[in-house]
Amino acid sequence: MGVTLLVPDAAANITPDASDAGLRHVLHALPGVDQVGAEARAAMLASRSIKNEAKRTAIDLAISMVDLTTLEGADTPGKVQAMCAKALHPDPADDLVPPVAAVCVYGDMAGIARAVVGDRLHVAAVATAFPSGRAALEVKLADTAAAIERGADEIDMVIDRGAFLTGDYGTVFEQIAKVKQACGDAHLKVILETGELRTLDNVRRASWLAMAAGADFIKTSTGKISPAATMPVTLVMLEAVRDWHQRTGRRIGVKPAGGIRTAKDAIRYLVMVQEVAGPEWLTPDLFRFGASSLLNDLLLQRQRMATGNYSGPDYVSHD
Repeated sequence: MGVTLLVPDAAANITPDASDAGLRHVLHALPGVDQVGAEARAAMLASRSIKNEAKRTAIDLAISMVDLTTLEGADTPGKVQAMCAKALHPDPADDLVPPVAAVCVYGDMAGIARAVVGDRLHVAAVATAFPSGRAALEVKLADTAAAIERGADEIDMVIDRGAFLTGDYGTVFEQIAKVKQACGDAHLKVILETGELRTLDNVRRASWLAMAAGADFIKTSTGKISPAATMPVTLVMLEAVRDWHQRTGRRIGVKPAGGIRTAKDAIRYLVMVQEVAGPEWLTPDLFRFGASSLLNDLLLQRQRMATGNYSGPDYVSHD
């Protein structure tokens, strides 16, 4: 398969090979996904049990991988500031609890977040007409630039699913590549909105398309539609980043987002990362959870393992 057509290490170069025909030639040559097999393997990995000591380590690792998120129209500076304080010190009563990886906000709140976290955490901003992805390229680039100017060092962009589903791969590639170029030193997470892609074959193709165009992370969902993150979808994306690394030498991160609410769920995903992509991906640099409520359950389970008792509902703050 001619992966070199996609210029993986020069995402800003829109070459003739990035035409619809060139991209279709590569993407449709990818092996098909056995949906039944993917679902069975995801279920098998989800059934794995781990010992208590490993579970304690996994919970702290999961905390360190959270992108603590608020993406509501009613977000206020006060809400973002409170979330950022929690991101820095998830459990004020226990200094051994690690901070999360990042806070994720709308672009206009990036400056508020940066003022609180300084350089201690990443500030991720959703951009490019989130969550629909339906806007002119010029608008998407302006949205990206404004978020970075306000302090974001990670951009979560969303692809135009309509363009992808109609086979307009060149448009999707170009938009990702141009946004990546606009990011400068900021990392780019490309949201596939997998719940709208219809098939696991499309998830695999969209993953490869995003990586070829320059994504630093591929992300499942905006969290605004259902289904959001699922284990079979994440399995396919982990296979994609593993295979991409084998072919190009470049490691791309994965971020499941939406619907992951419990420590048990998070640990299942970590087992999948270990088994599918490999231990190199068990770091916040290459795996994140996009979540708002997951952190609370991780803290409750961590405290239960330390004391043997569940804390009351007032042990954690609620956004």
